[in-house]
Amino acid sequence: MGKENGDYVRILDTTLRDGEQTPGVSLTTEEKLEIARQLDKLGVDTIEAGTPISSEGEKRAVKEVAGAGLNAEVCGLARTKRKDIDVAISCGVDAVHFHFRGSDEICGEYDA
Repeated sequence: MGKENGDYVRILDTTLRDGEQTPGVSLTTEEKLEIARQLDKLGVDTIEAGTPISSEGEKRAVKEVAGAGLNAEVCGLARTKRKDIDVAISCGVDAVHFHFRGSDEICGEYDA
């Protein structure tokens, strides 16, 4: 059983992005890199490294994780805006995951 016959379950980990949304949690670039290395050792298939458009520090951290030579695919999260996508790609990620706006009631002016 495995990837060849379709019985393989891919693991996408969002700790570096979603985990940092927990109140009081703020990871340094070094901490994110260490977490990414440990996730890679665990065999995680895809690591969502962060949202590089959100700040220069986040962009720097995503670049570091993307350039760390991990076996895991490294992706960045982006809104469906050209600038967000371009910044994610400039970090050297393997893939870009898109965040789609649901509705004005839910998301307000987030994508405005």
